[in-house]
Amino acid sequence: MQLKRSLRILAIAPTGFYADYGCHVRIRGQMAALAERGHCVRILTYPSGRDVDGLAMIRPPLWPRGKTMPVGSSRRKLLLDVLLGALLPAAALRFPGGRPDVIHAYLHEGALLGTLLGRALRVPVVFDYQGSLTEEMLDHRFLRLNSPLVPVLRALERWIDRQPQAILASSVQATRQLVKGSAVLPSRVSTLSDSVDPAIFRSRTEQPAAELAALRTRLRLPADRPVVVYLGLLAPYQGTELLLHALKLLAAHDRPPHCLIMGFPDVDHYRNLAASLGVTQNVTFTGAVPYEDAPLYLALGDAAVAPKVSATEGSGKLLPFMAAGLPIAAFDTPVHREYLGDLGFYARLGDSESLAGALERALSAGPDEKARRGWLLRARVIERYTWQHAAQEIETQ
Repeated sequence: MQLKRSLRILAIAPTGFYADYGCHVRIRGQMAALAERGHCVRILTYPSGRDVDGLAMIRPPLWPRGKTMPVGSSRRKLLLDVLLGALLPAAALRFPGGRPDVIHAYLHEGALLGTLLGRALRVPVVFDYQGSLTEEMLDHRFLRLNSPLVPVLRALERWIDRQPQAILASSVQATRQLVKGSAVLPSRVSTLSDSVDPAIFRSRTEQPAAELAALRTRLRLPADRPVVVYLGLLAPYQGTELLLHALKLLAAHDRPPHCLIMGFPDVDHYRNLAASLGVTQNVTFTGAVPYEDAPLYLALGDAAVAPKVSATEGSGKLLPFMAAGLPIAAFDTPVHREYLGDLGFYARLGDSESLAGALERALSAGPDEKARRGWLLRARVIERYTWQHAAQEIETQ
C-alpha cells in the first residue's frame, strides 16, 4: 500500500552513478520508482557517472567531474568515500523541506556512512545489501584470500550488517547469509530482488523490425547462425572466461552460435582471449551498451547466457532476458534458481563443458518449448520483479 505522506529520502550510493551495469540499474530503478510515487529523493554519489533525468544528485565538488571509476574495489574509492562522509552532514541538513526521514544506503561503504549519520541525526537507516563486501574484494582480486586484512574486513562487515534498522537483501541467498553469517535478526531483513521494466524489455516480435535489421547489419552478425546474447560486466567472477571456453567447444558444430557480448571493462583482454581460443569469428564484443538501447540489442538473441559464478551476489541481469522471453542458459546457483525456477537451462557451476551443453539445449529446444518458457519467464517478471513492486516493498520498511 502506498504511504499517505511522501518521505524525504537521502540515498547514499558510493559508486560512480550512473553507469550501465547491474548495481547502478538497481539504484536508478528503485529511486526513480520512489520519486514517481511522490517521495523526495536525493542521491549522494561520486563525482563520476551520468546524471539521470528526474533524479537529483549530490556530488563532491573537489574532484574532476569526468574522471571514470573502475568497477569493484580500488584505493581511489576509499578517498572518495572520505569525501562523501565529509559532505554527508551538509547534504542532510540542507535537504529540501527539512532533514531526511530515512537514509537509504547502498553497498557496505554507504551503510557505514549512513549508520554514522543516522545516529547523529536520529534518522533510521535502510541498507540495500547486494552481497558480501569482503567476497567482492576477493572476487575482484583486490585482496588475496591469505591477506591478513581478510579477517579484519569480515569482522567490520559483520558489524556494519548489524547496524541498520532494516536491510533489503537482493536475493534469498543473501538474506540467509546475513542471518547466518552476520547474526542479523531475521526481523530486520527482507528479500528485495532486482527488478526490470517489462514495458521496455519485450520480445523480438515487439521491437521495430527496421531498426532491428539495421542493428544486426551494423554489428555484422551472421544471418545463418543462432545468436546468443550476454549483457553485463566482464570479469572472472562473471564467468566471462568460462563463456569463451564454452564457445570454443561449440565452434566445431555445423552451425556454431555467434555470441554477442555486451559489457565492460577489459574488453581488449577478453577479445585477445577469444583470439587465442580461436573463436574470434564467433564473438562480437560491443563494449558498454547504454541501458536505453539494451532492449533492441537483446532482441537480436535466440538465447541468452548468464555464466556468473559469484556465490555472494545477485544476478539481476537475468531479468531483462526474462522480460524479453529468451531461453536462458545459466550456471546452477541458488540465485539463478530463485529467478528462473525450473525454466532455465542449467549447467554445473564453473564447468565450461556443461555450459556449452546448456547453450546447446537452449538453442535446440523446439519452437513450442521456447515459447512456453519465454511466456512463463516474462509472466514471472510481471508478477514479481517490476520497479513498482520494489518501491512498494521499500515503503513498508
